[in-house]
Amino acid sequence: MTAPLIPPFNLETAQQKVQLAENLWNGRDPQKIALAYTKDSSWRNRNEFVQGRENIEQLLTRKWSRELDYKLKKELFTFSGSRIAVHFQYEYHDDSGQWFRAFGNEHWDFDEQGLMHTRDASINELAIDESERQLR
Repeated sequence: MTAPLIPPFNLETAQQKVQLAENLWNGRDPQKIALAYTKDSSWRNRNEFVQGRENIEQLLTRKWSRELDYKLKKELFTFSGSRIAVHFQYEYHDDSGQWFRAFGNEHWDFDEQGLMHTRDASINELAIDESERQLR
């Protein structure tokens, strides 16, 4: 059994937390992902502001109904205490077959049990050709 990933984070636990998040999101299970957040978690995701697990689950369900064959890569940027910042990129296509690459930064803040209570994501996106994909 491994120790829980709770704050304050060190380099090893911050890297593990980032990898766990990447794995969870690549599983594309909104209900399972929502459990990694506090019941009243607050999100800024592009131009959407949501609060609470139920709304997070709904946002992710909508997201993956439009973002098909989604693949994500996260990279630790920095950490301190209960906070972690990551760079990320992900790729997907829409129902017309147009591929996109999105990239940006997230700032995370965790409670004492290691659940994320704040997620602030800045995301940019561009259309790409399928041949330009980097994540497979």
